[in-house]
Amino acid sequence: MKTSKASFAKTYLPTRIVLRSLAICVALAAAWPSMAQSLPVVDVYKSPQCGCCKAWAEHLQKNGFTVILHDVDDVPAARKKLGMPNRFGSCHTAKVGQYLVEGHVPAADIKKLLKKHPEAIGLAVPSMPPGSPGMEGERSIPYDTLLVTQDGKAKVFAHH
Repeated sequence: MKTSKASFAKTYLPTRIVLRSLAICVALAAAWPSMAQSLPVVDVYKSPQCGCCKAWAEHLQKNGFTVILHDVDDVPAARKKLGMPNRFGSCHTAKVGQYLVEGHVPAADIKKLLKKHPEAIGLAVPSMPPGSPGMEGERSIPYDTLLVTQDGKAKVFAHH
Protein backbone atom coordinates (compact mmCIF):
# COMPACT_ATOMS: atom_id res chain seq x y z
CA MET A 1 0.00 0.00 0.00
CA LYS A 2 1.41 3.28 -1.10
CA THR A 3 0.91 6.30 1.19
CA SER A 4 0.65 9.73 -0.35
CA LYS A 5 2.11 12.80 1.32
CA ALA A 6 -1.38 14.17 1.94
CA SER A 7 -2.54 10.92 3.53
CA PHE A 8 0.61 10.77 5.66
CA ALA A 9 0.08 14.33 6.86
CA LYS A 10 -3.56 13.63 7.75
CA THR A 11 -2.81 10.59 9.90
CA TYR A 12 0.73 10.99 11.21
CA LEU A 13 0.95 14.69 12.07
CA PRO A 14 -2.18 14.84 14.28
CA THR A 15 -1.00 11.73 16.14
CA ARG A 16 2.41 13.28 16.61
CA ILE A 17 0.85 16.49 17.97
CA VAL A 18 -1.33 14.52 20.36
CA LEU A 19 1.65 12.50 21.61
CA ARG A 20 3.73 15.63 22.07
CA SER A 21 0.87 17.29 23.98
CA LEU A 22 0.54 14.22 26.20
CA ALA A 23 4.27 14.27 26.92
CA ILE A 24 4.03 17.93 27.96
CA CYS A 25 1.04 17.15 30.21
CA VAL A 26 2.91 14.29 31.87
CA ALA A 27 5.93 16.52 32.48
CA LEU A 28 3.76 19.25 33.99
CA ALA A 29 1.91 16.75 36.17
CA ALA A 30 5.23 15.43 37.50
CA ALA A 31 6.42 18.95 38.30
CA TRP A 32 3.10 20.09 39.78
CA PRO A 33 3.65 18.98 43.41
CA SER A 34 6.82 21.04 43.77
CA MET A 35 5.26 23.99 41.95
CA ALA A 36 2.11 23.84 44.08
CA GLN A 37 3.98 23.64 47.39
CA SER A 38 3.77 27.02 49.01
CA LEU A 39 6.13 28.40 51.58
CA PRO A 40 4.91 28.47 55.18
CA VAL A 41 3.73 31.72 56.73
CA VAL A 42 6.38 33.59 58.71
CA ASP A 43 5.16 34.97 62.05
CA VAL A 44 7.57 37.71 63.14
CA TYR A 45 7.69 38.90 66.76
CA LYS A 46 9.27 42.34 66.93
CA SER A 47 9.36 45.61 68.80
CA PRO A 48 6.79 48.15 67.54
CA GLN A 49 9.58 50.70 67.02
CA CYS A 50 11.90 48.50 64.95
CA GLY A 51 12.23 49.55 61.30
CA CYS A 52 14.85 46.99 60.28
CA CYS A 53 12.45 44.18 61.21
CA LYS A 54 9.96 45.57 58.70
CA ALA A 55 12.73 45.74 56.09
CA TRP A 56 13.59 42.07 56.77
CA ALA A 57 9.90 41.16 56.41
CA GLU A 58 9.85 42.94 53.03
CA HIS A 59 12.92 40.91 51.99
CA LEU A 60 11.05 37.70 52.84
CA GLN A 61 7.93 38.85 50.97
CA LYS A 62 10.01 39.63 47.87
CA ASN A 63 11.25 36.03 48.09
CA GLY A 64 7.79 34.43 48.16
CA PHE A 65 6.98 34.26 51.87
CA THR A 66 3.79 35.53 53.47
CA VAL A 67 4.74 37.48 56.59
CA ILE A 68 2.63 38.40 59.60
CA LEU A 69 4.15 40.98 61.94
CA HIS A 70 3.37 40.79 65.66
CA ASP A 71 4.40 43.78 67.76
CA VAL A 72 5.50 42.69 71.23
CA ASP A 73 6.71 44.75 74.17
CA ASP A 74 9.37 42.22 75.18
CA VAL A 75 11.22 40.49 72.32
CA PRO A 76 13.51 38.46 74.64
CA ALA A 77 10.40 37.08 76.42
CA ALA A 78 8.84 36.15 73.07
CA ARG A 79 12.12 34.48 72.04
CA LYS A 80 12.21 32.49 75.28
CA LYS A 81 8.54 31.48 74.98
CA LEU A 82 9.12 30.21 71.42
CA GLY A 83 12.24 28.28 72.48
CA MET A 84 15.19 30.07 70.84
CA PRO A 85 18.18 30.32 73.22
CA ASN A 86 18.75 33.94 74.21
CA ARG A 87 22.46 33.85 73.33
CA PHE A 88 21.48 33.86 69.63
CA GLY A 89 19.28 36.92 70.13
CA SER A 90 18.66 39.69 67.68
CA CYS A 91 15.95 42.32 67.28
CA HIS A 92 13.20 39.89 66.19
CA THR A 93 12.23 36.24 66.40
CA ALA A 94 10.12 34.41 63.83
CA LYS A 95 8.32 31.11 63.51
CA VAL A 96 8.44 29.45 60.07
CA GLY A 97 6.69 26.10 59.97
CA GLN A 98 8.26 23.98 62.71
CA TYR A 99 11.39 26.18 62.88
CA LEU A 100 12.40 29.37 64.62
CA VAL A 101 14.36 32.05 62.83
CA GLU A 102 16.26 34.61 64.87
CA GLY A 103 17.46 37.86 63.37
CA HIS A 104 18.26 38.92 59.83
CA VAL A 105 18.48 35.47 58.21
CA PRO A 106 18.45 35.58 54.38
CA ALA A 107 15.35 34.12 52.70
CA ALA A 108 17.55 31.73 50.70
CA ASP A 109 18.85 30.22 53.96
CA ILE A 110 15.28 29.71 55.23
CA LYS A 111 14.30 28.01 51.97
CA LYS A 112 17.37 25.77 52.23
CA LEU A 113 16.42 24.89 55.83
CA LEU A 114 12.87 23.99 54.76
CA LYS A 115 14.19 21.86 51.91
CA LYS A 116 16.83 20.01 53.97
CA HIS A 117 14.49 19.66 56.95
CA PRO A 118 17.16 18.95 59.62
CA GLU A 119 16.42 18.14 63.26
CA ALA A 120 16.97 21.62 64.69
CA ILE A 121 15.40 24.52 66.53
CA GLY A 122 16.08 26.75 63.54
CA LEU A 123 18.40 29.41 62.17
CA ALA A 124 19.97 32.48 63.73
CA VAL A 125 21.96 35.50 62.69
CA PRO A 126 22.85 36.89 66.13
CA SER A 127 23.08 40.63 66.61
CA MET A 128 22.33 42.80 63.57
CA PRO A 129 25.21 42.54 61.08
CA PRO A 130 25.43 45.40 58.58
CA GLY A 131 24.71 44.08 55.09
CA SER A 132 22.31 41.33 56.20
CA PRO A 133 18.73 41.49 54.82
CA GLY A 134 16.99 44.45 56.42
CA MET A 135 20.33 45.93 57.47
CA GLU A 136 21.54 46.98 54.03
CA GLY A 137 23.53 50.19 53.81
CA GLU A 138 26.86 51.63 52.78
CA ARG A 139 28.79 49.23 54.99
CA SER A 140 28.51 45.48 55.24
CA ILE A 141 30.50 42.87 57.08
CA PRO A 142 30.86 39.11 56.59
CA TYR A 143 28.51 37.12 58.81
CA ASP A 144 27.30 33.55 59.31
CA THR A 145 23.85 32.05 59.54
CA LEU A 146 23.88 29.49 62.32
CA LEU A 147 21.89 26.27 62.54
CA VAL A 148 20.71 26.02 66.15
CA THR A 149 20.48 22.37 67.09
CA GLN A 150 17.99 20.74 69.48
CA ASP A 151 20.59 20.74 72.27
CA GLY A 152 20.99 24.52 72.00
CA LYS A 153 24.37 24.39 70.29
CA ALA A 154 25.05 25.90 66.88
CA LYS A 155 27.06 25.26 63.77
CA VAL A 156 27.59 27.37 60.67
CA PHE A 157 24.79 26.84 58.14
CA ALA A 158 25.88 29.47 55.59
CA HIS A 159 28.60 32.11 55.16
CA HIS A 160 27.71 35.57 53.81
